[in-house]
Amino acid sequence: EVQLVESGGGMVQPGGSLRLSCATSGFTFSTYAMSWVRQAPGKGPEWVSAINRGGGNTYYADSVKGRFTISRDNAKNTLYLQMNSLKPEDTALYYCAASLVVRPGGGRYSGYLAEYDYWGQGTQVTVSS
Repeated sequence: EVQLVESGGGMVQPGGSLRLSCATSGFTFSTYAMSWVRQAPGKGPEWVSAINRGGGNTYYADSVKGRFTISRDNAKNTLYLQMNSLKPEDTALYYCAASLVVRPGGGRYSGYLAEYDYWGQGTQVTVSS
């Protein structure tokens, strides 16, 4: 059974930091590119970041570039997202997702979970004073 379990979300003040984790099992983690996507209330899904299978290449949405860092540990089958300098507009449900290619949406980065092979249930991040 494929499982992706996100953790590390919570409530934080603007300017604060959180580190999200995504523990995976049931598939060969090291052969999949991994992404983070988010869904904010009343907004469409947004692709946040992606990392290739080996971890050597990372990609970020302009909205998080310079503040977020994606990484992975293939020995632990785990994906991470370090989020610094958080803003209220980062408030969202964050999902990790796996795909055979970095850009699963017909050659583009995708915020739509259905375009990935596997995804988790999400972890809530709330940035508020």
